[in-house]
Amino acid sequence: MKNLRPYQILLAGSAIIGFALFCIILALELFGIDVGIYCMLFLPLGVAVISYAVFHFFIKRFLTQRLNLLYRSIRKGKFDSSQNVDLKMTEDVMVIAEEESALWTEEKNEEISELKEQANFRREFLGNLAHELKTPVFSVQGYILTLLDGGLEDEQVNRKFLERASKATDRISSILDDLDQLMKFEVNEIKLELTNFNIKELVQEIFEDLEQKANKRKISLKFARDFDPIFVEGDKVKIGQVLTNLISNSIAYGNEGGETSVRFYIFNDIITVEVSDNGLGIDESHLPRLFERFYRVEKSRNRNEGGSGLGLAIAKHIIESHGQTITVRSTPGIGSTFTFGMDKGKK
Repeated sequence: MKNLRPYQILLAGSAIIGFALFCIILALELFGIDVGIYCMLFLPLGVAVISYAVFHFFIKRFLTQRLNLLYRSIRKGKFDSSQNVDLKMTEDVMVIAEEESALWTEEKNEEISELKEQANFRREFLGNLAHELKTPVFSVQGYILTLLDGGLEDEQVNRKFLERASKATDRISSILDDLDQLMKFEVNEIKLELTNFNIKELVQEIFEDLEQKANKRKISLKFARDFDPIFVEGDKVKIGQVLTNLISNSIAYGNEGGETSVRFYIFNDIITVEVSDNGLGIDESHLPRLFERFYRVEKSRNRNEGGSGLGLAIAKHIIESHGQTITVRSTPGIGSTFTFGMDKGKK
């Protein structure tokens, strides 16, 4: 019965009613009550037809009301009076209802999963933000308390502690500035100032700016080979921010005595930029989350370097705002390579 369509069940029920009435009339004939041949043949048939019509009307009305109520519940916000279900008894309405319910359940499960992921992300983000701010805030608090407890009068202590407090406040300011920039990128409030510029020259300038930091770790900064001037179209300041972050990270996490190299590939109208190092490398399990805000491969990593922990997240937004993507490949013990694209510019 469960595989029958509604109209088949109605036909079967009506036929049973007609047959039952025929049997009753036949029994009356056997007991000597003359009913008449026409009554014996047409009365059961007429009753069966009427039964089918009556049951069809009421069952269709009943199912339509119930399914419209169901669709209003599962299609909240997408259903109006003009979309009332018009059922045909030739359709398997229960299968349709089951399919709609299953689809609604799947959509809701996806929404629930997405909301759980967002909640976990918010929790982790707020925890990381609190941890990032806690260290410099406690440092400032400690220096100020020391000065108030008598250190202010000690000339050998007061200036040194004030300088340390100043560095801690600079770190807090850096974190807040990066957060503000990141939020503006996410709501598209930052406009790009597109120009044509020589990206090789820009990288050379960044090498010079970071030379002292690289020398402390005996890391050499170089191009993979001697490139001709390469012009790209983009926001020079923001692309400089991306390159500074990538090269600075390669110095911070590179092996002492190692190297950081920059390479360019030209393919049609796209310039691909690679920043590579031969440092510690990153395990593959961390790569999908590497561009998340405050995400750390190691929880202690980079905090002593003075970074905000938002550099790669900002870099990702900058590159994507240029209509390109940034990726990373890495092998532990061998090194990492960050790659992003730029539109080719005019010389």
